[in-house]
Amino acid sequence: MNANITRIAKQSAPFLSGGLAMILAAAIISSPESSFNASLQGLKLWWTLVFPALLPFLMLSEMLTASGFVHAIGVLLEPLMKLVFRLPGSAGWTLALGMTSGFPGGAQGAVQLHRQGEISGRDAGRLASLAHFASPVTLLIVVGAAMLHSPAAGYGLLAVHWVAGLAAGSTISLGTSPHENTAPAKASAIRRASLIRRAVSGAADARARDGRSFGRLLGESVSASVQSLMLVGGYMIIFAVVISIVTRQWPMLPAALPAGLLEIHLGAQALTSGPGPTVPGLSLGPLGLAVLSGVLGWSGICAQLQALTVLRPSGTRFLPFAAGRLLHGGYAFLLTLLLYKPLIAIQEAALPALAGGNLSPMSGSSGEGAAWSFFPNLAALLVLMLLSLLILSAAVQLTSALHRRFR
Repeated sequence: MNANITRIAKQSAPFLSGGLAMILAAAIISSPESSFNASLQGLKLWWTLVFPALLPFLMLSEMLTASGFVHAIGVLLEPLMKLVFRLPGSAGWTLALGMTSGFPGGAQGAVQLHRQGEISGRDAGRLASLAHFASPVTLLIVVGAAMLHSPAAGYGLLAVHWVAGLAAGSTISLGTSPHENTAPAKASAIRRASLIRRAVSGAADARARDGRSFGRLLGESVSASVQSLMLVGGYMIIFAVVISIVTRQWPMLPAALPAGLLEIHLGAQALTSGPGPTVPGLSLGPLGLAVLSGVLGWSGICAQLQALTVLRPSGTRFLPFAAGRLLHGGYAFLLTLLLYKPLIAIQEAALPALAGGNLSPMSGSSGEGAAWSFFPNLAALLVLMLLSLLILSAAVQLTSALHRRFR
């Protein structure tokens, strides 16, 4: 029965895709001006925010993976990643990358590990889902400073976003054996060596396998990163047009529904653009802020398709990936409701300081170049994230060693 359904779905997929393309083309032709304005909105959002925020990190990920740095960090993070997420240690770099660069950086890192044989296709999908976070630039600059007019609210949403994503990844890993996801076995002598020696050995082996010169590596890193970002831009532009068409054809729908379902930036804008009190960040109320947090965790079908396109070599399917996004959004919704009063208390305490200073990353600009000016903060955040993961991994390793010694 399932085989018949799968066969019918595969046979009808080309006709369904063609029909949807014809409907979309007809809708664009029927209202070219609004479609053009929507595409400009998506293009501006991609060029001023997504492209500058992601390009350095995608290049960095490609170069560090080829140099062996990711493999060395992976050995050091192995105790933590295997215990909590049932993934090899090299996934730790991808997790930190996804949390600081935003999607599809996590998917890009996961598929790089899959191509090198570090993880299976199934684990690449789980890792990409775990590392699928909205960029701090989006939450702090776009949502916090520009939409809610409160950087403090942006920091609160970012903390909830991270915690909810890690909780969702840990929940998904509960049904997975910790021995299914390990990298290919090393020689027994290497496995008995210290973590530091194994890290150095892993970096040397990875560098030898890659073998590219620095000039070639730099050029290919730029080419691959720009190609990935062009794909992201295409998705953002077409989904901006789709959202415009849906809201125009079905005006009875709440404006935030199609936007929040399809595209994260436009969904957040629709949720925060309604009338409300003039106090920054307090206009949504607890339920509205929780819905916004849930939309940020869901990330939109547009972002999910971006990640799945990058993950195509691993064979990752849409439904399991979307289930992880739904779980992330649900956790974010509940955590925001539970922590609403503490978040608002912190925000109200921060308002006088923010009023007296110019702490908003958007201050003095219309958003042009804001992501570039925020890049040093993101780089420092990436280093801090890696150090935190290394400390947690060392604590797990020490606890395991003490447990084996005294049991």
